Amino acid sequence: MIYDADVHLSLTEPNGLSAEDALRQLDKAGIDKANIWLQPPYMRYIEEANEYIYQSAKKYPDRFNPTGWVDPHFGLQASKEMIKKCIEKYGMKTIKFNGAQNNFYIDDESLFSLYDQICTAGCSLAFHIGSDAYDFTHPLRAECVAKAFPNMKVMLVHMGGAGKPDLSEFCIAVAKRCPNVFLTGSAVSYLSIKKVIEVLGTGQICFGSDAPFAIPKVERAAYDALLEDITDTIGYENIMYKNAVKFFE
Repeated sequence: MIYDADVHLSLTEPNGLSAEDALRQLDKAGIDKANIWLQPPYMRYIEEANEYIYQSAKKYPDRFNPTGWVDPHFGLQASKEMIKKCIEKYGMKTIKFNGAQNNFYIDDESLFSLYDQICTAGCSLAFHIGSDAYDFTHPLRAECVAKAFPNMKVMLVHMGGAGKPDLSEFCIAVAKRCPNVFLTGSAVSYLSIKKVIEVLGTGQICFGSDAPFAIPKVERAAYDALLEDITDTIGYENIMYKNAVKFFE
């Protein structure tokens, strides 16, 4: 089994993938399942986009796992209501926050009540962590949250990539200090992924393509080529699907 931890769907963006578009790309790549979340729309309103993620996973439950998305700029009450809807109505087990896209500091203490709501529900938290907006989404900010909620799994998506120079060294250090932290190796150097394995082993990193911003078939091939020489079958299975199942499901 191969599990892509990072696929965006959208019916509104020019380069957006519909559920069926994504499945065609996953099939070409030999990818069995994907974690899906919205591709942030140009207009900030995201409720319809979250619903499309839910409907896509409902239509293709064996191929998609749905993850919700929250933009705190709508206010704490609206954010709490969105989290509640994602978890209770849509059955989503992970909620993502993107401080780069939505311009906020991910360790802002005013957001901790939202993180607590997710933790109390027994769900997981995902952050965009990239050098594209390094101040908003610096790995050390994610560490503050991970340490405040040690019983909640926290995913650092892109593990400091999405720009150069990447912040992967910080992400590796954070994951080493925080066993509840996982990394998604998408939009980041393959050398950084290699370093994760050297330092942490294979238990905290997930394969991800970041489609439609990358091509799943190409990313799968690159991972296969990389992992062939640096890990064994158990390590390959951890990275390519078991860690994603452990985190998202």
